[in-house]
Amino acid sequence: MLLDFIRKIETGKADASAYDVIYAHAQARLPKPITSMTVAELQHHQTNGWPANSTAAGAYQFMRATLKDLRKELGLLDGQVFDANLQDRLGYHLLKRRGYEQFMAGKIGVAEFGKRLAQEWASLPLLAPANGNTRGESYYDGDGLNKALTTPDTLDALLAKVKAAGNGPISAPPAPDYEHFPEPSRTAPVSGKKAAKPKDDAGWLGPAIIILIALAVAGAFFWR
Repeated sequence: MLLDFIRKIETGKADASAYDVIYAHAQARLPKPITSMTVAELQHHQTNGWPANSTAAGAYQFMRATLKDLRKELGLLDGQVFDANLQDRLGYHLLKRRGYEQFMAGKIGVAEFGKRLAQEWASLPLLAPANGNTRGESYYDGDGLNKALTTPDTLDALLAKVKAAGNGPISAPPAPDYEHFPEPSRTAPVSGKKAAKPKDDAGWLGPAIIILIALAVAGAFFWR
């Protein structure tokens, strides 16, 4: 969710074309799309004859120095293709560098995490004053190249959704309340056993009739 947001704000694109964007949308001046380049090829172009005032490239606008550092830190191979899959993985690594895991664990607050994100991605606004700039401005505001491209309220709301989605409680069935179970029906089977028949208030009548019949038979033999 957070990477999708950053990608759209940084490039102005919500589709796969975001992965080929370079600063100022000057990608058409490169010999081929950067998603077709290897990491080494892209770094070569960022160093020699780059057609823009900033070397920011790709969905997360990787600067030349940032990508060089990632190559060393993660052991990227020169021949790895700078495709969407690799860019997403590198973007997530930058999130973790900037405190994503600490934020999700509640170890840093939203203002601090927002500042760290703004330090990495210049289009994101500060959520509190920093670096001589106010809430809502880019961390790099005033450098002639960068400015915030979304509002601090939008970023605040997005980070709240991200944290809720990542740290939401796991729903579990409630524990049975044995003290408040309803009384079983007197005529319904309980625990798989056949229910006992209800008592009949006139249950004495049957035995009495049998006794009277027995006396009548005995009397007949006696008077015979």
